[in-house]
Amino acid sequence: MDAYHVVLYLHLLSLFIGIGAGSILLVCIFQLRGAQTLVDAIPWGRVAGKIGKAFPVAILGLFATGAYMTSDLWTWDTGWIDVSIAGLVLVAIQGPFIAERTAHKLGAALQENGPGPLGEHARRMTRHPGLWVVEFTNLALVLGIVWNMTQKPSTASAVTTLVIAYAVGVALAVWFSRAPSNVHATASEPMS
Repeated sequence: MDAYHVVLYLHLLSLFIGIGAGSILLVCIFQLRGAQTLVDAIPWGRVAGKIGKAFPVAILGLFATGAYMTSDLWTWDTGWIDVSIAGLVLVAIQGPFIAERTAHKLGAALQENGPGPLGEHARRMTRHPGLWVVEFTNLALVLGIVWNMTQKPSTASAVTTLVIAYAVGVALAVWFSRAPSNVHATASEPMS
């Protein structure tokens, strides 16, 4: 066993931590979107708040191990590596500066709502683009970076891959963050 293979293992482990945490967060936002009451929403908000702590570990792990492998096998002016680093930086910025801030606003809206059925403001916050677009684009960017890592394309192709990944992430976020069609009827009709 040599150092490169240990670092490659740690690189993949960091990737798995990030994708695993992203998958859990995805489940949380879908559950929050479908929540009818504060009691329905609270557990998913708590899980999302806790799982967010895994992302800095994954990002730092990916960068540190990627830096080692770049220094060992390639050079720092390799196009697909530069593009992948830029994608990772975007992921690192969007999470805390957009999604985390939006999540705090969602938490405040839920707290303001109080017990019982969720009001319109709280429901709107569960579908906020700051949560959905960041979650879907970050996952799409990571998958695009993995594509670039496995294919080692030209710089232009690497950029195109991440642009397409980001656009797909935005489109999926917009599609899935729409209010379910039964929410308005359920919230306004009395239970029998």
